[in-house]
Amino acid sequence: MTARSGSAQAIVPARAAGPVLVLSEGLSFWGGVDPATGTIIDAHHPLCGQSLAGRVVMMPTSRGSCTGSGVLLELALNGHAPAALIFREAEDILTLGALIAGRMFDRPLAVLRLPPADYAALAAQSEARITEDRLDAGALSLPLTPLERGALDLGASDIAVLEGGSGKAAQLAMEMICTMAAAQGARRLTDVSRAHIDGCIYASPANLRFARAMADMGARVCVPTTMNAISVDHANWRAQGVPPDFGLPASRLADAYVEMGARPSFTCAPYLLESAPEQGESIAWAESNAVVYANTVLAARTVKHPDFLDLCIALTGRAPLSGVYLDENRIARRVIEVDLPEGHDDALWPMLGWLAGLAAPDRIPLLTGLENAAPDTDDLKALCAAFGTTSAAPMLHVAGVTPEAGNAPTPDADRVRITRADLRSAWHEFNAGPAQVDLVAFGSPHFSLSECRRLAALMDGSRRNPGTAVIVTVGHDVLAAARAEGIAARLEAAGVQIVPDICWCSISEPVFPPSARVLMTNSGKYAHYAPGLCGRAVRFGSLAECATAARTGLAPAAPPPWLT
Repeated sequence: MTARSGSAQAIVPARAAGPVLVLSEGLSFWGGVDPATGTIIDAHHPLCGQSLAGRVVMMPTSRGSCTGSGVLLELALNGHAPAALIFREAEDILTLGALIAGRMFDRPLAVLRLPPADYAALAAQSEARITEDRLDAGALSLPLTPLERGALDLGASDIAVLEGGSGKAAQLAMEMICTMAAAQGARRLTDVSRAHIDGCIYASPANLRFARAMADMGARVCVPTTMNAISVDHANWRAQGVPPDFGLPASRLADAYVEMGARPSFTCAPYLLESAPEQGESIAWAESNAVVYANTVLAARTVKHPDFLDLCIALTGRAPLSGVYLDENRIARRVIEVDLPEGHDDALWPMLGWLAGLAAPDRIPLLTGLENAAPDTDDLKALCAAFGTTSAAPMLHVAGVTPEAGNAPTPDADRVRITRADLRSAWHEFNAGPAQVDLVAFGSPHFSLSECRRLAALMDGSRRNPGTAVIVTVGHDVLAAARAEGIAARLEAAGVQIVPDICWCSISEPVFPPSARVLMTNSGKYAHYAPGLCGRAVRFGSLAECATAARTGLAPAAPPPWLT
């Protein structure tokens, strides 16, 4: 047996054994893995259809939604989790789910981080066995180093919370924060001014079990805390025909977070609220699109916090001082040169974000070539949301557009290019479905007021096709403003249904029309996740093209002229 020494770490120590499954690229467990079976359902992933259950799963790092921690917890509770998770790069989302599974529910799940040489050596093996301090696989034998929790410099108030001075829930929260800080290499904690909870999405029964356990322990947030979109229209789900076996636990999950002091904002776009954070402000947001937007467009500071850790930080007001909270970690490590097509429309931005994430799956990129493109905030919202589906990075820069893009990339930054041919390929990737459209889905992330205005103008004087449902999802604040301006009435007169509280990544039947077989969206995020989440075929296009499909029931047969 070949013994190797290095920096192989047991991030979450546990015993495990099983066949090795190597994923060449990261995976979002939310929207990418069936929480009931452990099967990969991300239609764009190379291993779609493979089962993770009982396997020693290797991937460079995770990507996508912060809700992946809740999916992993559910898999641990229902017996379909991987035997272990092994990463090459830093990873937070699934790590936190494994921590919660072991600490709160006695379902230990090993999480390791291996240096590149050891990672490559293990990837060549077919079986692996893990103990708390060793990994054995074929001729490979690796000692595992535990996390150095003692290196964390805690203040007196942090120690008091850790010793139970603020109650059991806050104590547990601080334990989780300190463990994640050690995993991230943080030396101390930092104050945050606000939090945004993503764990209120009913991804599985595990989300409710966690939230209810924390609420019953007396958990109360200590900083202003908003809530993500939830899984039902809280006030209307019964009238909408949502079955009680889903509607009740989904609404009770939301209620548990409100009980803990969170504001029932129920939006996946908290940057659209009046209380949006300011440049340089340290916050603690979960929800991938919101994190990327906050860092990129607002120049606020937040790590992509996983579900469950968002609540822990809200209960303590403290977060590990690591990642993009620090100046040096906000600098681009890859330059992406974009060939900007002449005459492009708003469909450019979600496709570009999706491609940029694929081109920079593990690092912050700087996009050049867009200096004269003049994107508005809705364009940037679409860019950030799509980027967050394919990259683990919590932000990107756009030269001449975003606030911190003027900072020089790191000296070792490399260069790649996105061409018009790449954009055309992305269009075809997003347009695999038939041309006949049964549903037009707007609002992933939630529509802004300006997007509501634009859609109303496109639909004025017309009605949706009788066989095509048209649904817009929005936050409460935007809906109130749209009603006050009369925009909501104009949309409804055109046959558009407006639904608050929920977003497309958490929508379910019957709010999602059961008879719909092909949907069209202007969202790169939903175009990516929809095949796995709802099992429907997808079409994609600009806002204007989606409005045309709403009126005619037909998607464009070919890419737009600016792509050809």
